[in-house]
Amino acid sequence: MNRNILDTFGTESLGRLLRQQAIPASAGILVMSIYGIVDTIFVGLWVGSLGIAAITVVLPITFLIASIGMAIGVGGASIISRAFGEGDDEKAYRAFGNQVGLTLFLGTFFVIAGFFFIDHILGAFGGRGDVQEPAREYFRIVLLGVPFLAWAMMSNNVIRAEGFPKIAMYTILIPAVVNIILDPVFIVWLDMGLAGAAWATTISYIASALFATWFFLRGRSQMQISRKYLRPDFKIIREIASLGSVTLARQGTISILSIVLNNSLFIYGGELGLAIYGIIGRLMMFANFPVLGITQGFIPIVGYNYGAGLMDRVSSMIRISMVSATLIAFGIFSFIMIFTPHIVSVFTNDELLIRETIPSLRLAFLATPLIAINLLGSAYFQAIGKARPALILSLLKQGFFLIPLIFLLPLVFGINGIWYSFPIADTAASIVTLWYLKKKK
Repeated sequence: MNRNILDTFGTESLGRLLRQQAIPASAGILVMSIYGIVDTIFVGLWVGSLGIAAITVVLPITFLIASIGMAIGVGGASIISRAFGEGDDEKAYRAFGNQVGLTLFLGTFFVIAGFFFIDHILGAFGGRGDVQEPAREYFRIVLLGVPFLAWAMMSNNVIRAEGFPKIAMYTILIPAVVNIILDPVFIVWLDMGLAGAAWATTISYIASALFATWFFLRGRSQMQISRKYLRPDFKIIREIASLGSVTLARQGTISILSIVLNNSLFIYGGELGLAIYGIIGRLMMFANFPVLGITQGFIPIVGYNYGAGLMDRVSSMIRISMVSATLIAFGIFSFIMIFTPHIVSVFTNDELLIRETIPSLRLAFLATPLIAINLLGSAYFQAIGKARPALILSLLKQGFFLIPLIFLLPLVFGINGIWYSFPIADTAASIVTLWYLKKKK
């Protein structure tokens, strides 16, 4: 293993380490969020608001299946980081081998199940009425690329745990860039409409998976894909499952949220409500990119130092990350609030959609600067191998607060109650996370 890189986790300046890890991760997530915005713009302008609504229905489903790879990646990467900190490289290799087997088996299984139950799944996620047929068209194609996305998500976390944040960034950059290039080719020049957007997305997932595979086989990775390490180690599998369940539960809760949210949007706002959230959701991904990047950079540093017993560095890393992420999130929040009309008008030329989205977006974004507290709190416990508190904190916003609020507030405020739910949930989750960190750390 590349010990010179890994040993810097325990000796290098924490601010510098965070920049080295977080900037590439943030850049990758930024490009991914830009891809999502560009994709929505092309669909909105060349397919229409129903196309945006269809993507809004389908994406949570595909990411739920692909999050199996992410969960395996996060759980295994936590083991790998701590094993390196302890000097147990053999354990790190066994963890990776078990990650490979789990990702290939489970990713393929759930995609096959997705094809068998396609109409039931789309219906549950709000694919009804005029949205149903375009959602089915998009889902059938994108589902083919989901196993590749699962592999890329798993690989991304392992590559970062090895100490290669820039390579990990490329696994995220590649699908975004490929998709941005292919969208105008398929949607506009070849006039394939929504199917073109779906094929662009699927091909981009395949490109990312191929790059990650190349890195493990021919790049600088020391991970070994061999029978010795592919053999199931049930102790490691249980630890991967325990820690990865935090990520899977979070994504599962987000998917349940999508079911509740999409159906509530359809009830209180129809196809227009789904299209409004299609734009808001894309901008939320953009607004969150620096915080998510800092969170991804934070995890291997904390995991290594915790494994090495350097608790002062762990405490300092939490403080530095929390302050940095909150300040950056506030800057992006201010930009979006000031330029809301201009930002929304980029997505569509539908005057009604623009008019309705502007106030809705501002309401949903009110507590955006607070998101760092909950994300980093959950990530801390995940990094140090404590699955239960990580799980509780990861479910706070969506599971304990947002879903109940989306059920209740629209009964009083109509569709605006949905938008009020977001800042209330962000604020409540941040308060509970701060209390939990103070009590349990």
